[in-house]
Amino acid sequence: MKHGICNEIFKGWELKKVFSFIKNLGYEGLEIAPFTFDDSVENISLDKRKEVKDLSEEYGVSIIGSHWLLAKPDGLSMSSSDSSIRKRTTEYLCSLAEFTSDIGGELMVLGSPKQRNIGEGQTREEVKGHVKEGLVEALKVCESRNIDICLEPLTKNETNFINTASEAIELIEEISHPNLKLHLDVKAMSAESLSIPEIISNSKKYLRHFHVNDVNRMYPGSGEIDYAPILKALKEIDYQGWISLEVFDFSHGAETIALESIKYLKRFI
Repeated sequence: MKHGICNEIFKGWELKKVFSFIKNLGYEGLEIAPFTFDDSVENISLDKRKEVKDLSEEYGVSIIGSHWLLAKPDGLSMSSSDSSIRKRTTEYLCSLAEFTSDIGGELMVLGSPKQRNIGEGQTREEVKGHVKEGLVEALKVCESRNIDICLEPLTKNETNFINTASEAIELIEEISHPNLKLHLDVKAMSAESLSIPEIISNSKKYLRHFHVNDVNRMYPGSGEIDYAPILKALKEIDYQGWISLEVFDFSHGAETIALESIKYLKRFI
């Protein structure tokens, strides 16, 4: 397992400072939220993409990939009943795959809860069909760029479509594409009826990426979740991927969040 961290906690920092800081703490990878550069990934210049990749190589910190994919620009939806909106969203996913490849990333975490919701008057099967259609098209570009899309189950407080790992796996199996994998998030898993170690065990075949955090929306070790059984379960399935820090409450400051998280996790790894 490799330690990664998401870049949105470093708002206002120069990229060079981010790479230097996380390298010194022992992080091996950086995960990028494209909206931290521009509201539209299509406006992120080739020079900026090259800068990210060059700094990654300079500091020996891998670019893991991208997440918060459809947070910006406004108006995107994979599940909309409007075919023109779905078409635009699929095109945007393709642009995200190109961006992720350009910066040296290897995966895209597809959460985007509001952009996959079952809308009023829609059925679950209808929305599943729309989402599958968009994914199949985007996966063509992902395959050509060697990028994996990692489908993320999220809680019912965030979305009404794909709330459990088993539901995500069902869709992954139906599409059956080598570049479509599973992403798991500790905060999200804590809302499931199964224990987190059980979910991890059941997901062995599909798991590609893993986010660490706590139900308090902060970093591992800051709340009620005990990571000993979680990391034990990951070891038992021989998980070799990233454990990447994604928090939603930045009030403790980037330095404290990054330091305390990796200190806590290294107790178990």
